[in-house]
Amino acid sequence: MDAKKFIVGTLAGGVAAFLLGWIIYGMLLMKFFEANAGSATGVNRGETDMVWWALILGNLGMAALLTYIYGRWAGIKTFTTGAMAGAMIGLLLGVSYDFIMYATTNLMNMTGTIVDIVVTIVMMALVGGVVGAALGMGKDS
Repeated sequence: MDAKKFIVGTLAGGVAAFLLGWIIYGMLLMKFFEANAGSATGVNRGETDMVWWALILGNLGMAALLTYIYGRWAGIKTFTTGAMAGAMIGLLLGVSYDFIMYATTNLMNMTGTIVDIVVTIVMMALVGGVVGAALGMGKDS
């Protein structure tokens, strides 16, 4: 995988992750997660208090991880195989992160934790599909 493919995959996946996060967490499930918060209060930033550079960097970092795995080790170059791999990676990351957070913080109740794992699987599948498709475009290097 050359640098151009890595950059394209990372940017495409990063944009997809950002937009999906905004739609799923910021619009569709915002009230659900507010209703399933743990006892910790004041932990979510309002839209005007968001640290946008960190949010963007985090989304790009996740996309770069998928791009590197797909391009360097897995040879994934289609939306379908990217989505399948992304779903599995999302399951593993979601279960790991969410259950550690559930065990050590009061950010979400168990219902919120389980739903967040499902959301992570769906988002990673879609982002993985975008990354896979981006890596399959153009000539192989």
